[in-house]
Amino acid sequence: MITLYDYELSGNCYKVRLLLSILGLEYVNEPVEFYPSREHKSDAFLRVNPLGQLPALKDDEVTLRDAQAILVYLARKYDKSGLWYPVNRPALMGELQMWLAFADSLTGSISAARLHDLFFFDFDAAACQRRAHDLLRVLDEHLWDREQSGGAYLCDAQHPTVADLACFPYIALSDEGGVSLSDYPAVRRWTDRVKRIPGFVVMSGVFPAGAALEEPVVAAALAS
Repeated sequence: MITLYDYELSGNCYKVRLLLSILGLEYVNEPVEFYPSREHKSDAFLRVNPLGQLPALKDDEVTLRDAQAILVYLARKYDKSGLWYPVNRPALMGELQMWLAFADSLTGSISAARLHDLFFFDFDAAACQRRAHDLLRVLDEHLWDREQSGGAYLCDAQHPTVADLACFPYIALSDEGGVSLSDYPAVRRWTDRVKRIPGFVVMSGVFPAGAALEEPVVAAALAS
């Protein structure tokens, strides 16, 4: 049985919940209060993850930390379609890993600004916001280029991958860190497409997509 050590308001935990939902996997949710009690630094949780970071995941004898690592594990083990982590395409795999690293940069910028504003962490919010806009400009240009060639998602594929789920949460929550998406139309269109992936679930601060027809190409690919 899968157990997710989870905090409802964490974007990194949310990306794992997203993939679990999309793959239709049953799991036990083990809440760990990040704020204000800092249970992720307790002796009990440190036995699960000595780094004292969320999320963490147990799957029988396997224990993993780091949201991106967990996404890779779940996709590789449980996604029968092989689309979420397509190991048979080296170029696509390299691109995917690049965006997983980009997701870590979002954690160090948008997420850090959000931690400052919501949870009173002693970060330089203005510096985090400037870094966030630098990243969003890169992402917006990339997604616009992808759209010109008929692409809908981050990687050179006709379907979403774990890279999209890794990058989505903190971008969707950017307003909570004082970072507006108003100047990034391609990013906004991409977030809407992610919200239309079958199995998508929301969290506090992330709202469902507006009414629209499901994208047939994506739905068919993920159903195969």
